[in-house]
Amino acid sequence: MKKNKQVFLIENSGLCKAQILHWSNQFDVCTFLDNHAYDSPYAALDCIAAVKPRSSISLDSTDGQTLNHFIETHKGDWIFAHFNYEYHQITPTSNKINYTGFPLGYLYVPEIIIQISKNELTIESDALSASSIFDQIKNTLVPETMATTAQHEPVIISPVISKEVYIQSVQQILKQIARGDFYEINFCQAFKIAQISANPVDMYQRLTSLSPTPFACFYKNGAAYLMCASPERFLQKKDSQLLSQPIKGTIKRNLEDQASDLLQMKALENSSKDKSENVMVVDLVRNDLSKICEQGSVHVAELFGIYTYPQVHQMISTIKGTLKKNISFAQILEATFPMGSMTGAPKKKVMETIEKMEPTSRGLYAGTVGYFNPTGNFDFNVVIRSIFYNSLTEHANYQVGGGITIYSDPEKEYEECLLKAEAIKKVLTIID
Repeated sequence: MKKNKQVFLIENSGLCKAQILHWSNQFDVCTFLDNHAYDSPYAALDCIAAVKPRSSISLDSTDGQTLNHFIETHKGDWIFAHFNYEYHQITPTSNKINYTGFPLGYLYVPEIIIQISKNELTIESDALSASSIFDQIKNTLVPETMATTAQHEPVIISPVISKEVYIQSVQQILKQIARGDFYEINFCQAFKIAQISANPVDMYQRLTSLSPTPFACFYKNGAAYLMCASPERFLQKKDSQLLSQPIKGTIKRNLEDQASDLLQMKALENSSKDKSENVMVVDLVRNDLSKICEQGSVHVAELFGIYTYPQVHQMISTIKGTLKKNISFAQILEATFPMGSMTGAPKKKVMETIEKMEPTSRGLYAGTVGYFNPTGNFDFNVVIRSIFYNSLTEHANYQVGGGITIYSDPEKEYEECLLKAEAIKKVLTIID
């Protein structure tokens, strides 16, 4: 329980969020989560920031005992955490490059928690008075123009694999699907920028202004930054209820023509290819949840839901289950992570194939960032639609992927990858 807690009224939540972001960035570790006021029956928090660890743990291997001990020790506290995609790697991880730069796992208890809900700002602190923190935030200057880069030369984005190699890889995957190795696989590719002088806060603000999403995240861990505009929830726990909302199925919006945009949405709704992808992941998530949930409690609350975001329409399904008693968080992770939407089915085989075919480590991409609240409930996102940046080397990178099924066309899969990265590319190539 925080020693100092106070609620303040604010007039402009947008300005206040920007001030909190800039203020938070002074600390070595900070997390900022924002749902951008998306209306959902499953929404947990509007906006929350956590800074300055008073207790933390960095994981360099899968260690359920250490993980559970940290969570148990800090029961009643807010805990913020991330887990890289490789946290539960089935096959031994090779010496692939992890461009994202984050440790395998990291958990921390923050000294300061800041929440925004409508016109109220709540500050909880272990040391400083809430009013002094509020004064610091109010006095934080926010630049009128968000300068993403100070480049004199155009930003050069380099694919780690060429389009030709990507197409060949998908063709190989289709052969494996045809012979029955697996049904669906999420295949990803990475893009890197060797040099970009950037302000990560501005970069995040640009990204989320282009693509405001319900699981957006700004996360700093030392020199490593994550700027995330994720639309996807990995896993939420409310009391004994677990909920997962995998996304499979994406189509570009036509913002110039409302009638054409509606046709695009209908095309996604009726797409046999996307429904095939989606239902396979739903079955996989149901299977994962059934390992840790009461028998008969796992069910699909919504199948093939169509949701609209600023850049795209997406197909989202919702799966729920009642958690068995005395199941630890490490057991929950072991059963469900990495998430089905970023692996495929059957999970073990596709993870082995991903390890062989993708030339780089995914790192925090396709991993998760989230929190435990003081009652022990938690909420974690899927790290997609993200930019990774290192403030020491000034290197940036991002990854994109898609679900490959027997219905997939390699050329169209490549185009879908580029579509998913449009907002990211705009952010990285703006020259001020």
